[in-house]
Amino acid sequence: MQIQVVKSKIHRVKVTGADLNYIGSITIDEALMNASNLIEGEKVSIVNINNGERFETYVIKGAVNSGEITLNGPAARKVQKGDIIIIISYATLDFEEAKTFKPWLVFPNENDNSLK
Repeated sequence: MQIQVVKSKIHRVKVTGADLNYIGSITIDEALMNASNLIEGEKVSIVNINNGERFETYVIKGAVNSGEITLNGPAARKVQKGDIIIIISYATLDFEEAKTFKPWLVFPNENDNSLK
């Protein structure tokens, strides 16, 4: 049996932009991507603390140490600049492997999205 478990999580990061006229995705500071073991093109779930929205998109790489968290395309309608979100990715693992798996959890500074 296989189950889905949390693989990566960036907990409580501030949205720095929303670009409706882009094809889609979320742009994430490369430093945050590396710390949370996310890769470009990976599917992620977004949870907006401010309004309760939950949706899925994919990751594109932002400039390293920029603090950028920009929702692009239709997802831009689900956030506002300054909203606090949680970014989560999942992995499908064998049930026994899942029992010992340790996810990459990142808790950035909410003021500037930097790593503490």
